[in-house]
Amino acid sequence: MLESIIWILLMGFFVGQIARRFKAPALVGMVLVGILLGPQVGNILSPAILEAAGSFRTIAVMVILMKAGLGLDREKLAQQGSVALRLGFLPAAFEAIAVALAAMWLLQFDFATGLLLGCIVGAESPAVIVPGMLRLKSLGWGVQKGIPDAILTGSALSDVLLLLVFSLLLAILSQTAATGITLPGGVTLSPLQLLPFQVVLQIVLGVLLGWLTARMLVSLLGKQNWTQNAVQDTLVAAGFALLLVVLAEDIPIFSGYLAVMATGFFLIELDTPLARRLRGGFDSVWVIAEIILFVLLGASIQLNVLGNTAWIGLLVLAIGTLLGRSLGWYLSTLGSNWTWKERLFLLPGNSAKATVQAAIGAIPLAQGIAGGETILALAALSILVTAPLGAWAIPTFAPRLLQKGEVDPTKVAIARRITLLAAIDTSSLSTQVLSKAADLARRADGEVIVLHVIRVHDPRGVEKLREQTQQLLADIRHRFITTAGSVPEEIIRTAQDYNVTEIVMGKRGHRSLAEVLVGSVSQAVLETSPFPVLIVEDKQTLASVR
Repeated sequence: MLESIIWILLMGFFVGQIARRFKAPALVGMVLVGILLGPQVGNILSPAILEAAGSFRTIAVMVILMKAGLGLDREKLAQQGSVALRLGFLPAAFEAIAVALAAMWLLQFDFATGLLLGCIVGAESPAVIVPGMLRLKSLGWGVQKGIPDAILTGSALSDVLLLLVFSLLLAILSQTAATGITLPGGVTLSPLQLLPFQVVLQIVLGVLLGWLTARMLVSLLGKQNWTQNAVQDTLVAAGFALLLVVLAEDIPIFSGYLAVMATGFFLIELDTPLARRLRGGFDSVWVIAEIILFVLLGASIQLNVLGNTAWIGLLVLAIGTLLGRSLGWYLSTLGSNWTWKERLFLLPGNSAKATVQAAIGAIPLAQGIAGGETILALAALSILVTAPLGAWAIPTFAPRLLQKGEVDPTKVAIARRITLLAAIDTSSLSTQVLSKAADLARRADGEVIVLHVIRVHDPRGVEKLREQTQQLLADIRHRFITTAGSVPEEIIRTAQDYNVTEIVMGKRGHRSLAEVLVGSVSQAVLETSPFPVLIVEDKQTLASVR
């Protein structure tokens, strides 16, 4: 089992990075690794790992849904509330019905079995959609109208609907007892009549439990201070979120996935600083969870059952997406302020299938339902086709179809490499400047560009600065650069060349008469720099300027 974990993590990571370098989504490489390591090809993974794959996938999906909740924007959701609600029901419902009709025509299924297939392939993948939408939010695409938020919320709601209908159809087709309830007065409601009430109950209880969990986390982590760092915060929050998912499986009266997402959303409203810490923690956990999720996803794909259904299956998927889901998208955005380009973005942004299909695709076959092997084949086909396509299409088409707005750093983590420019001379002040730059770089895990502009030829002085830099920045990635010319101009030019985050430079406490008359270097940089400038004064005092 330990060897299997090593194979999964190392091969999944490196092949994912190879795929990224070929301009393909990393998950393409990870899924490919799963296929190669899995029982269909290499048969390298331990049976114990494959048996526990469902649990690992549940943990990974919990992480990504928590990230989704921590990235939602209440104001944007209020702005697009009706669109998000309609996106949660109409596209999924129309796709499921279109797939059912296509399966009756092409596969000779009856309507109930076709609708069962539609519920499986119509479910949207949080593992593909959530990272894609959060990345768009961090870059500002579609944030002005809250399009990523509407897609995230609609995706979670649609899975609630389809999983409930799937459970009902499964009970009917497998001839399991699916009893209704008898109300006072002798009125009996069948399982089909109960379905709308179950959907509402799952959503309401999921949101309510998410709110209660968020309040509990704020009390434990924010007020009572049971934890000492962000890692412990993330550990406790992940434990409670996973508990919600497990409880939902044992007591299926609420949506566990929706409860997890609601927990993250309410954390932002109740304690924004705690939400920011958790956002960073879950971002780190997702690095590992993503690899495990998609490698095991690839290992679960049944290549041997695709057989002769591949072309028919592609036609069924195309009918479901291009006819059924497209009609749902149109009705969902009808009357909204979305442009036709923004509506068109729903095709690449809201069609990916992966996790739900891997979780439930084999259940009909296991329960002996007629056509179960074909259903499993189409579930596998939907993963192979739509997951890589969706992961590629979201970042590719967003700049072409969405408008770019201002990013709200309180709602989403902005991934940016921190690069500092430390401008030093041969005076004693260079030690203070390098020390301050090193301190800032350690806090942000950044790198430092050390610049010395040569005004007087002094090889020994430059070498001393180089040694000093190596000593003070020994544990930080850095680069030592020397140039010649006007000092302020060279500082600004180097900052622009390396697109630095900040400039750190020194300022003497007492200026000479020449500096008063002509102007100091620090003053000239402050007046012309397009970057933030941090001034280290000679008397160990620090002023943040701009």
